[in-house]
Parts: sequence; structure tokens; C-alpha cells
Amino acid sequence: MTIPVSLVINGKTQAFDVGAHHVVADVLRERFGLTGCKVGCDQGVCGACTVLVDGAPVTGCATFMFAVDGREVTTIEGLGLDGALSPVQQAFLAAGAFQCGFCTAGMILSVTALLLRDRDPDEATIRQWLAGNICRCTGYNAIVEAVRRAARQVAEAS
Repeated sequence: MTIPVSLVINGKTQAFDVGAHHVVADVLRERFGLTGCKVGCDQGVCGACTVLVDGAPVTGCATFMFAVDGREVTTIEGLGLDGALSPVQQAFLAAGAFQCGFCTAGMILSVTALLLRDRDPDEATIRQWLAGNICRCTGYNAIVEAVRRAARQVAEAS
């Protein structure tokens, strides 16, 4: 059984049929080649598959495609403008807030959503927002610093 869906992915309207059991992460990766959405635990726990749906972070491996019908999905590939990195991406790079990089896209998307809601989050808020994004390589200190840098960049740009 297939279900028609229509949504906006990284600014482009897409309409297609999908199986009722297909999840966002698999469709993004297999149908659209958007491989920044990583599937780690495949249970919605690690956060590597995080994407933004209407600006809110969701786990792509645990969200069915029919649930995003009519909505806007943003992946890591859709954050920058005209090939330039977003302020959050720039801050992660400047702070060295990654090692292997597997979790980085999900973290950047979660932080992007955070900064849309709170332009000056304290450390407790930052860590709370990142609780759904597991990194096995870092101690999170550089990641928290990257969020602080991004918040400053966003504040300066406003």
C-alpha cells in the first residue's frame, strides 16, 4: 500500500508516493540522496538522524513519512545559503566541535532549532537541548562552546 505525500524538503516542494511503513530518514537518504541524516540506533534515541520539521527537531528514523505530509523538512544539506555555511555550522567548525562527525549533523540541526527559540541559552539549556543527540567521541565541552559562538554570531547578525 502506498500513500501520496507532498512536502517541502530543503526549500523544494516534493510530491511522491511512499509505503506506509517508510520513515523520513530512509526516504531522505535513498530517494533524495540526503545522506547527512544518519541512521545510528534506528530507534530514535541517538539523534544522528535528527532533521527539522517545521523548525522543530525530530528523529528521522522514528518518524513515518506520512506524518510529515504537508510540512517543511530541513536537513543539514539545506541549512546553508548559496554554498555558505550557516552560523551554527561555522561555529561548530571554528570550535572544533566534532571528531568522527557521525552525530554532528543532528547536533547542528538541534542547535539551530534551539537558537530559533532562545538566542542566548545558558549552559543547562544547551545541554538539555543536546540530550537527544549522543556523541561517543567528545566530552561535549567543544560542542557547548560552539553553541555559545553560534548564539553570538546570530546576535551580531540581527
